[in-house]
Amino acid sequence: MPSDDDDLTAYLEELLERVRDQDDGEPHELPVHAETDLDRLAVAVVDVDGRVWSAGDAEHRYPIQSMSKAVVYGLAIDSVGMDEVLRHIDVEPSGDAFNRISLDDGSNRPANPMINAGALTAHGLVAGDDAPHRFERVKELLSAMAGRELEVLEECYLQEMADAHRNLGIAHLVKALSELPDEPHDVVEGYTRQCALEVSTIELARIGATLANDGILPGTEERVLSPQATRHVLSVMLTCGMYDSAGDWVSTVGIPAKSGISGGILGAVPGRLGIATYSPRLDGHGSSVRGILAFEEMTVDLDLHVLRPRHRDG
Repeated sequence: MPSDDDDLTAYLEELLERVRDQDDGEPHELPVHAETDLDRLAVAVVDVDGRVWSAGDAEHRYPIQSMSKAVVYGLAIDSVGMDEVLRHIDVEPSGDAFNRISLDDGSNRPANPMINAGALTAHGLVAGDDAPHRFERVKELLSAMAGRELEVLEECYLQEMADAHRNLGIAHLVKALSELPDEPHDVVEGYTRQCALEVSTIELARIGATLANDGILPGTEERVLSPQATRHVLSVMLTCGMYDSAGDWVSTVGIPAKSGISGGILGAVPGRLGIATYSPRLDGHGSSVRGILAFEEMTVDLDLHVLRPRHRDG
């Protein structure tokens, strides 16, 4: 890893230049994403002490989308307990696309909390007096981890709700065959608001650093997720966070991560740091093409793979 702050900043700037010419992929078809500037590119690193390094458009904001799933899964665990969450949501890699309408044949549970069926169920498990209060709890936690009070991009929320038939279908299927904790429309509406919260790449890296720091906000002693919840979040991110390309991700990058259709990728290296990238061109799995390339380089250059011992001097 670069030896000082200037070295790491220079490394991140050089990294972006190496991946910038890659123009494969297309933005997501949702207008708020399709109409974005395809040249935007960013990377940020936040360590567990709260130090920040970044390059590119790292303060540009965009909807958090599916990257919120990991944190809300942790909040569900802390809300109702691990046993209750496991009764509703399994933790097995599905090999399916994120929006596949399916449940396990035996248990009728969603395969994991990173696909939409599991994420909708996790949102519904968050304790709250009613649906709006449940969303406020989600927003409060994500805001604390990001270091700023996050706001919903209403344009994104309205666009997604106008065409939410698939998520409504998934929610009704879970309600019919399993146990969706609330009414399907309320769960889909709250989940859609959750996904429309705007973050920057630096704020995403802070969220990753909180997960890397065992649920404690980096640079502080304030705990926002329990150790048990954080451990389960990181485990499911590693095995399921990149959807139907999760196996390739584990072998080539090897850190817990979660992608989103806005073009962000959120990563956490336990005990060390959070990393985030942003570029809106997506591959066929719905993950950022340039973001994946950047992570593939960083895992080697910064010695990040969690299944490989760190290099030691001497």
